[in-house]
Amino acid sequence: MHVSYPNRGLAKILATLLILGLLTAACAQATATPEEVVVPPPGEPVATTAPEPVSELDALIAAAQAEGTVTTIALPHDWCNYEAVFTGFKAKYGIEVNELDPGAGSAEELEAIRANQGNPGPQAPDVIDVGLAFGPTAKDEGLIQPYKVATWDDIPDDAKDPDGYWYGDYYGVLSLSVNTAEVANIPAEYADLLKPEYAGQIALSGDPLTSNAAILTVWAAGLATGATGAEAAQAGLEFFKSLNEAGNFVPIDGDSRTVGIGETPILIDWSYNSILNDVNLAGNPDLETVVPAAGRLAGVYVQAISAYAPHPNAAKLWMEYLYSDEGQLNWASGFCYPIRFNAMSAAGTIPAEMLAQLPSTEGAYFPSIDEINAAKAVIVEGWPTVVGVEVLPIP
Repeated sequence: MHVSYPNRGLAKILATLLILGLLTAACAQATATPEEVVVPPPGEPVATTAPEPVSELDALIAAAQAEGTVTTIALPHDWCNYEAVFTGFKAKYGIEVNELDPGAGSAEELEAIRANQGNPGPQAPDVIDVGLAFGPTAKDEGLIQPYKVATWDDIPDDAKDPDGYWYGDYYGVLSLSVNTAEVANIPAEYADLLKPEYAGQIALSGDPLTSNAAILTVWAAGLATGATGAEAAQAGLEFFKSLNEAGNFVPIDGDSRTVGIGETPILIDWSYNSILNDVNLAGNPDLETVVPAAGRLAGVYVQAISAYAPHPNAAKLWMEYLYSDEGQLNWASGFCYPIRFNAMSAAGTIPAEMLAQLPSTEGAYFPSIDEINAAKAVIVEGWPTVVGVEVLPIP
């Protein structure tokens, strides 16, 4: 069969290109490394000299360990069992924790960031743990930076900033923590605190001008009167005015020590702190935790990283630890509800005995950020004039 070529010149070009292609392939084979040309027997993996890829977490750990320290603020060891959190983080990563002012309030945490912008020294906090309403405030001021932890999707949408600037960490309800060795008749409601038998016994956990817990306590006392919204905040101020005039209010920032020694035998604090303090005191004395039915108020705290963090990688690793199962369970061991509670419960990652010990939040009101902000504005402005007493830090 005769095949005619319409263009013999084109055929010559094609032949030449074919020869060059064969030569190129031969040269490539001659210069190939043994790993590239050795074919393993069927069923065996191909050998490789490429390094194992470094995960994002591994890279973060290395960068954080190079920084060597993370600086926290306003984290008492007996608050939500931060003692276990500190111990676990340091043991897991070998990074030191520089602790600033454990007794500070949420507003003071933000002020510490403002005062240390550009300061790489030990007085500049890397991370903060503040009341829910203080997260948006910090974001609006440019005091914090966004970061989303690996377990981000487990955090409820109404407890986090969608862009990752702040995110809920744990929650609980306000309670009366009562030293039973000093108080014969245990009060059940906020209204009971006005009784003469409680003279010189009642304190707040924090200063209502700066502390989220104290601000919410004043509001809760107002809610217990039947008032709502901003009116409840004003009613709370009037309640504490009456409490102070009756001589029942002790104007110091109370804590587990002041309750234990009887200096403030009735402390209004989060239920998780009261229960943990009772466990730590081991009966010397016994503390009773009472959650009032009227004005039952829940509170969510949030985490954030300072926009000026001297140790930004250690700060991010701190967050990864807090929101891991281990970190969340450390908080649960301190009788706090970790923010990933629903997801972890569904996954069965919270031990049954730990679930059983968590205090009930049944019937508690979870206010919105706008509601908290409205109440906070009334309380912070009105406390100095309506109540007219300065809450002092413990000497």
